[in-house]
Amino acid sequence: MLSLASFVQEHALRTPERTAMRMGETSYTYAQLDAMANAVANYLTQSGLGPGDHVALSCPNLPYFPMVYYGILKAGCVVVPLNVLLKAPEIEYHLDDSNAKAYFVFEGTDELPMAKAGAAAFEKVDACEHLIVMTADPASPSPIDGATTLGQILHSQPKTFELVPRQATDTAVILYTSGTTGRPKGAELSQLNMALNAMISVDLIGGKGIAKDHVFMMVLPLFHSFGQTCGMNSMFYAGGQITMLPRFDAASALKTMQAHGVTVFAGVPTMYWGLLGEAKSLSDDAKDTLRSSLQYCMSGGSALAVELLNNFEDAFQVPIMEGYGLSETSPVASFNHADRERKPGTVGQAIFGVEIKVVDEDDREVPAGESGEIVIRGHNVMKGYLDRPAETEEALRGGWFHTGDVGVMDEDGYVAIVDRIKDMIVRGGYNVYPREVEEVLMTHDAVSLAAVIGVPSEEHGEEIAAYLVLKDDAQTSADEIVAWSKEQMAAYKYPREVNFVDALPMNATGKILRREL
Repeated sequence: MLSLASFVQEHALRTPERTAMRMGETSYTYAQLDAMANAVANYLTQSGLGPGDHVALSCPNLPYFPMVYYGILKAGCVVVPLNVLLKAPEIEYHLDDSNAKAYFVFEGTDELPMAKAGAAAFEKVDACEHLIVMTADPASPSPIDGATTLGQILHSQPKTFELVPRQATDTAVILYTSGTTGRPKGAELSQLNMALNAMISVDLIGGKGIAKDHVFMMVLPLFHSFGQTCGMNSMFYAGGQITMLPRFDAASALKTMQAHGVTVFAGVPTMYWGLLGEAKSLSDDAKDTLRSSLQYCMSGGSALAVELLNNFEDAFQVPIMEGYGLSETSPVASFNHADRERKPGTVGQAIFGVEIKVVDEDDREVPAGESGEIVIRGHNVMKGYLDRPAETEEALRGGWFHTGDVGVMDEDGYVAIVDRIKDMIVRGGYNVYPREVEEVLMTHDAVSLAAVIGVPSEEHGEEIAAYLVLKDDAQTSADEIVAWSKEQMAAYKYPREVNFVDALPMNATGKILRREL
């Protein structure tokens, strides 16, 4: 038997009074978390749901998420976490595509009325029969007529439950891809995929014995694989603690890190950029407090610019260990391991039990130092895309998961991410990868953040356009940036078009959305 839910249940039995999670001044012990998950599991089984049934979950980083997540798993059901920013038609698509039998949705806010959007979608999906609303105040009534509330479930259902046994190959979670190359697809991840990836993530920060004393800053969205595996599941496996923020805000994050003694921070590059900017306003005492507790930083989601890495480490005096993965790989595939040489600019080496290689268009491995598509195989690779056999076969051809990412591997097995294959710009017959140009632009004294895209050009097919966020009080011009870039990069690489913006479009995980530019 193997179930992710046993991570919480084990510590509820062994160390019931140990703090599992906090948000603000409110905290929950492992015993309390397990009891609430049991109530959810009892509700699901009494509603006729059981092993293999799919249950959708829309919730920001609130204590409700783990309660429901592990309750679904305890009942033997499959968790389908949904992006909290989805609109009603998108939610309808995900509920229908996943064949969800039940849907837990947070009520949201006036600006983001999640429950109303969820209810509108729920009404149009015949297979989805149970709508449960999570209200900000558990005692308040449902904002949706006829819907059950999580508060009612927690109040009325028994707090004990016998975990439904699952096999290692049974699906635990269905994670939907971002849909940047078409309609989102549901990656089926097994109990073994998710459990082993979380356990290995704990090893990457010193092992279970050390991690049990860690306080993990949970700002990564929990509906995403990075937050689920490297944050929630890994900490609960180790018996550690997570401290939550519903959404990332650099100022709030720094205050929480100081107040809760955060030891581990994991984020995407734009979060590190935000923390670095906000840290300039901290007092020396506040900086010392942060440095005294913060021991470990992880970065993933997209490639971290070396300039940003160096600046953050200078300010916070803690190394950032960069890794790489995708929803389809649970997600961690490679990492800069703490007990080995760290190579900034790379995402490290393959983790235990995983193989990575770089191949050409014919799936032939390329020599070290040459670029090609990154392919992965191992215990972390998904079972396949839900109800999409042709797309599964294509993605897993030859027994390797084809990532769609371009990378380079050196002689020691360290991988450097170049870019997404579909983001590549072809200018005058030359291949240009946006990330390479962005890395150079971010070394300019006036530039804080950069994004590069291709725009149509009659003369060259595509031309290179840069969108730049400047540092505070910095002044420069488009002509100056172009002239400077011309001195830094080959003629076919430097941007001819430069645009200055106050902010760059990002998705819910903080990844820059080039397609919106």
